[in-house]
Amino acid sequence: MTFGQQLIDWRRELHQHPELSGQEVETTERIRHWLEGAGLRLLPYQLTTGVVTEVGKGEKVIALRADIDALPIVETSDVPFRSRRPGVMHACGHDVHSSVMLGAALLLKEHENQLPGRVRIIFQPAEENFTGARAIIKAGALEGVSAIFGMHNEPGLPVGSFATRGGAFYANVDRFVIRVKGKGAHAARPHEGNDSIVLASQLVTALQSVASRNISTLESVVVSVTRIQGGNTWNVLPETVELEGTVRTHQPEVQRQVEKRIRELASGFASAFGAQIDVEWFAGPTTLVNDEKWATFATRVARDVGYHTRTADVHMGGEDFAVYLNAIPGAFVSIGSASSYGLHHPAYNPNETLIEDAARYFASLAEQALLES
Repeated sequence: MTFGQQLIDWRRELHQHPELSGQEVETTERIRHWLEGAGLRLLPYQLTTGVVTEVGKGEKVIALRADIDALPIVETSDVPFRSRRPGVMHACGHDVHSSVMLGAALLLKEHENQLPGRVRIIFQPAEENFTGARAIIKAGALEGVSAIFGMHNEPGLPVGSFATRGGAFYANVDRFVIRVKGKGAHAARPHEGNDSIVLASQLVTALQSVASRNISTLESVVVSVTRIQGGNTWNVLPETVELEGTVRTHQPEVQRQVEKRIRELASGFASAFGAQIDVEWFAGPTTLVNDEKWATFATRVARDVGYHTRTADVHMGGEDFAVYLNAIPGAFVSIGSASSYGLHHPAYNPNETLIEDAARYFASLAEQALLES
């Protein structure tokens, strides 16, 4: 079996057995088994799920990171290796990322004695709920590391394409829950109540003005209401309605402005309609900020190994890798996967031919970064 086919086979096995964030027990065991079978040493960090391996010797340490968790999505693709776990799917490509870094580990192992330092390869759990990076750091896996690199496949780019950027890249992710409490009533006698559904509907519309009318058009910001829930029958006006959504920004000042404005709108509507409106705010991962030096370096190495490189646009998605970059410098990159369907889609199907080239790229990147650091 060729090296590339081995990586694809591993990816397909991971794809058939996806596990949700924090539940990646079988995934962890598979990765451990493959690493140990290749003679790689595992580091004894206290992790419930996830694996960390290391190649080489010396004081210098460079880290590579893959994520291993899946999503609560029912797969609709028709691939023969589709998910065997109902309602769970690798719809974001973490199975691809894991296979890439497994390949990088094997390649580095082939000439371990010639490495000018150590490469620590992290297979991180719980990226999708933004808790895994903190667990990895708490376990001590970044100690001694001078720079860290990671990737995400990009369905909108062709295979053979590479993109990254220095500075802000992926967005800050905030989540909000707004609870509207009016007064319930019979649907035929709305004047006896205070209609929380009408109020919530108007609030949803008003929230769209935050990005379009309260923040400079030169700034990147998204405000999306993704859930509205209220009532349980057709002829009763419910007392309460709950809204949930997300805010994406790249600048801390804009983030603060958006939260302030949403709270002001909620308070104003509550006063105007004689209702009670409570806003809960949940901060997610911060903006992912690539180190300028390492982003430029990563691009140069990509060009040298044959990728078509470009400067990435800012991304409105969130990424737990941002937590690492708050602690140490490094760079996160996009590698084209040419899927007809986007990330988190039930029919998402990345082109597996990217895996071998990406593995060779990260092995080369880590080795050259050791010389650069």
